[in-house]
Amino acid sequence: MTEDAPSFDGLIAACGLPRIDARALAAHASGRTREWLAAHGNEAVAPAIAAQFRALARRRAAGEPLAYLLGWREFYGLRFAVSPAVLIPRPDTELLVRWAIEHAPPEGRVLELGTGSGAIAVTLALQRPDLRVTATDLSADALAVAAGNRDRLMGAAAGRLTLLQGDWYAALPAEARFDVVVSNPPYIAADDPHLRQPDLACEPRGALTDGHDGLDALRAIAAGARRVLVPDGCLACEHGWDQGAAVRALLTRAGLSGVRTLRDDEGRERVTFGCGRAPDAGADAEP
Repeated sequence: MTEDAPSFDGLIAACGLPRIDARALAAHASGRTREWLAAHGNEAVAPAIAAQFRALARRRAAGEPLAYLLGWREFYGLRFAVSPAVLIPRPDTELLVRWAIEHAPPEGRVLELGTGSGAIAVTLALQRPDLRVTATDLSADALAVAAGNRDRLMGAAAGRLTLLQGDWYAALPAEARFDVVVSNPPYIAADDPHLRQPDLACEPRGALTDGHDGLDALRAIAAGARRVLVPDGCLACEHGWDQGAAVRALLTRAGLSGVRTLRDDEGRERVTFGCGRAPDAGADAEP
């Protein structure tokens, strides 16, 4: 191979990135599948594709998230478009989705606060076609991404997901009531060193932190829940691994019952929920 016509394998080996990232960027730049690249790695790469790959590899090496470079991230088995206007969906959030799928009543009305890419709302609407889903976000740019994902993934059923712009509950009509409210709000404290990681530095800061102790959004969501929930409706929020006790206290003070915290696959407290009336006897908050 000449310098002007390297192979895919040569580009991947020379870029200095982890192989999984490099293969993903090579597939994106070439329009080929990763399987094709594995079988044809010794083939020459057109100069324009090689230049695009190198540019993407430099951006990834500088810390730009792979999902933004590719323009998508998989969540719950679906491919969601993402951009720097939205938080990149994470596997941890699938716990919140599973909870909502199991707890939303038949023909229920579900509200997601702070939808971002729409990953939670779209997944719920697809997994439970009986549900009527509403999702809000303060950012018009984020809602544009969510609308694109809704229309592409839901097709003719897109009308079952309503998107509204506004700050938490302020986007809703006064008479709106829901059986389930879910949210993955900004919950990282402003002084958390993780915010200085290159990947996180590229994501919208307002989707990561409230600029204070990481609980401001959770306070607002808990405080407003009873106003929009039906009498036996439930609220569930994702939060940081060390915030379980604080969020249980917030939901309890807001008048919710049966407050409990669920743990993720690594055993960390991740999702806390409570209902207008306890869903079952003795469902007390975890210590």
